[in-house]
Amino acid sequence: MGMKRAIIVLFVMLGFQSIQCQRDFSIELPDEPLRELTPFEKQLAESGNDFGLTLFQEIVQAEPDTNIFISPLSVAMALGMTYNGSAGTTEEAMRNTLGFGNLTDQEINESYSSLIALLTELDPEVIFEIANSIWYRDTFPVEESFIDINKAYFDAEVSDLDFSSPSAPDVINNWVGQKTHGKIEEIINQIDPLVVMYLINAIYFNGTWQFEFDEEETQDDVFNRPDHSQVACRMMEQENDFDYFENADFQAVDLPYGNGQFSMTIFLPKSGQSVDDLIAELSWAKWITWMNQFRRTRGSLYLPKFTIEYKALLNDCLSDMGMGVAFDPEHADFTKINRNGDLYISKVLHKTYVEVDEEGTEASAVTAVEISLTSIGGSEGFVMRVDRPFFFVIREDHSQTLLFMGKVTDPSVQ
Repeated sequence: MGMKRAIIVLFVMLGFQSIQCQRDFSIELPDEPLRELTPFEKQLAESGNDFGLTLFQEIVQAEPDTNIFISPLSVAMALGMTYNGSAGTTEEAMRNTLGFGNLTDQEINESYSSLIALLTELDPEVIFEIANSIWYRDTFPVEESFIDINKAYFDAEVSDLDFSSPSAPDVINNWVGQKTHGKIEEIINQIDPLVVMYLINAIYFNGTWQFEFDEEETQDDVFNRPDHSQVACRMMEQENDFDYFENADFQAVDLPYGNGQFSMTIFLPKSGQSVDDLIAELSWAKWITWMNQFRRTRGSLYLPKFTIEYKALLNDCLSDMGMGVAFDPEHADFTKINRNGDLYISKVLHKTYVEVDEEGTEASAVTAVEISLTSIGGSEGFVMRVDRPFFFVIREDHSQTLLFMGKVTDPSVQ
């Protein structure tokens, strides 16, 4: 995977390898306790998680039996910037869809700003970066207050650009490639003459497992696809003490990165159960109930290596979630971007990448909101063999923010 910190982490871990099965999952806590989230930050994080779970359900329903990987945080931030340009019924629809509740615009923006700072500075052993940008047609007038708000609270880089130039997509894509460390190199193919603005969020994550899988234990194996056919995979293996939860419907295990602030939580439906049906049950309340039931348990984990490259147009899913007016050229209201009122969201593009192997996880996501003119195991404990469709969440524990969500139905497909 080529992680920057892999050599350092590997050196530290060498002392543990001779007693690999006896490793302790305890971690050193930071010298200074993490600050508590404000009530506004908690509300924004929870609403973002609820939005993300619903979006994930909508996509899974629309794309059954396929690999899916999204970043609800990336989508929410790109739409959060866009929200600052909305008014009237469009503002109300976006507020309801994003779950802002009774938060004022000031509280929303301040909470986004402080959460960005918190999430990117939590764990020195995990690389987690967030970048925002706004690109607008150089002949198109934009309200200064809209630009100023997104610069101040989202740390957005703002640039006017000659959208008619053949090189314009390359300029934007080069920014995307830089912010995702080359994992996503293109989000825009060409720019329609009616497009006047792109609001883009990019996220990059690179985390080494707190306790890595031993490459020598990785074996050839098979993975059972939804249609009951089988595909070859490389299955990693580890016996250890894990945070683990099991009920009548699924097994779940939590794998920490770095110093434990970030982790991947894997949900494996019981044999005969559908991963899509399990995802359909998701809600933020149910998620919290599940998380509270994880307990330290000895067991053996078998997890396939996989890489997913995913892209989606989110217009239909977001419309189904209540944001349809923002995509309606006749009724959308983005007069806080431009007073003429001839703007609407023409596309919400989402593109992601994730690679999971023995060392850890590398993931990135880009969301582009396109604004257009309306015209112009061991012998004891559990055994969890992840050899059939499953879903996973990469999350941050302190703020309980869900960073990425994915479903794997075939680990051999990129």
